[in-house]
Amino acid sequence: MKKKSPLLKIVGSIVLLGIGVFLGKSFFGQKNVETVPIPSTMKYRNIGLTNDTTQVASNQEFTGKIIEVKKGSSIQNAVKEANPGDLIRVYPGTYSENVYIDKDNISLQGVVINGEWPTLDGKKKINDAFLYSGNGILIENFKIINYKGNGVMGQAGNNFIIRNNWIIDTGVYGIFPQYGKNGLIEHNVLSKIADAAIYVGMCDNVDVLHNEVFDNVAGKEIENSRHCLVENNYAHNNTGGLLAFVTPGLPIKTTFDVILRNNFVVNNNHENFGAPGSTVAGIPAGTGILIMAADDVVVENNIITGNNNTGITIVDLATGAPKANDPNSEGNPDRVVILDNIMFNNGNAPTGEIKAIMLTQMDTKGPDIFAYGGGSGSTIRDKNRYRTFGLDNYGPSQITDTKDLRTFLMPNPVPPRSVSKEELGELTYYGVCAGCHAFGNRLIGPPTEIIQAIHKDNPQGIVDYITAPKNLRKDYPEMPPQDYLSDEAKMAVAVYILAMKD
Repeated sequence: MKKKSPLLKIVGSIVLLGIGVFLGKSFFGQKNVETVPIPSTMKYRNIGLTNDTTQVASNQEFTGKIIEVKKGSSIQNAVKEANPGDLIRVYPGTYSENVYIDKDNISLQGVVINGEWPTLDGKKKINDAFLYSGNGILIENFKIINYKGNGVMGQAGNNFIIRNNWIIDTGVYGIFPQYGKNGLIEHNVLSKIADAAIYVGMCDNVDVLHNEVFDNVAGKEIENSRHCLVENNYAHNNTGGLLAFVTPGLPIKTTFDVILRNNFVVNNNHENFGAPGSTVAGIPAGTGILIMAADDVVVENNIITGNNNTGITIVDLATGAPKANDPNSEGNPDRVVILDNIMFNNGNAPTGEIKAIMLTQMDTKGPDIFAYGGGSGSTIRDKNRYRTFGLDNYGPSQITDTKDLRTFLMPNPVPPRSVSKEELGELTYYGVCAGCHAFGNRLIGPPTEIIQAIHKDNPQGIVDYITAPKNLRKDYPEMPPQDYLSDEAKMAVAVYILAMKD
């Protein structure tokens, strides 16, 4: 019998050792836990330290408590237990609840174990997954599905971070900060949202970075907001990819200082399934980027391709929202700047007004860039690079890029909004009601003047409806109850609504 060679013995020993290590790790090894030890709300971004807006500097040491939530327990109960500065860690499992955060500096962090995520499932019965009014809120590492209203909604909370979440089929909006300042929305994936996947409403100083949105009506929407950076996002197969516009009838009347930069805006040709009569229901399928009545918008270094209506549409309110009636909203898109972008294969199947207008030009194909209506002071770096319509008054741009502006985030957290008793009604309307109700314009809910007519001289009627709404009209979706608001806030906003004038 032949003896085994020394080489075979060595190889065999290595194989057996490898098997032993594998079996040992499989049965006795520690499970792989993917989580961030201390989230960045516990410190703060040091703007300008690097090119990465998530770079943090140790400005505030974590001194809070870590509260763990595991399968079978309640996230909301953990929020009730938490104090400002605490971290709530949520482990894998399914949690069917609405989580309301009305405290400052609370961090909610999902813990991912072996690919299993903590999942909030609304089962098409619950309106909102996360609803926050506190300042300094972090929400990260969650899977959010099957809600009727919103995945994450902010109500007048500043210094927010919403990142690394899966948000699928959550009703009207996916991520919706309203009337907040100094926020970061990054590394989220959103799909099957009936209005806007990411909706920045009446906010200031918000960065929207590295998100993917697809199969929604609107991918990302900057509405009545200022100082916003939308960069390095992938918007595909939505009705409209990226939007920056003014919605008439809201308390904040302007959108300006918006940069749309380094995004992929591809094949946004999804059928529009928005609520009939709503603003987004009027977005034509095949819209890459839409700028409506927004000022000082820069479109730079995006790849915009395969959008069947147009690559970029720039219109005034009279064209884009002709039914709206708000004399206090200036309806022209002024000082729009189109820099270098890669645009091709857009406009292959134009629809509606753009199709009709192009036919007057003896052309059946939509342009890369379409501008129609009023506006002044707009410029373009190289008009000859693109197929265009309506850019005769656009001059040469005075800038070549915006690379020196890395972020619109503030270098330090901004203070919470100071609210007097007299201002409570106004703040509640801005932060809670104005996302769905506007004066002289239909959004998701009835216009404000209709609410005034129904509840004339009866603020208690509005309070009762806020607390326990009933869906009495088939042409509007069910309103989520706002019963978490204090009695004082409910009455204050009811009085404010009845006193409002156009």
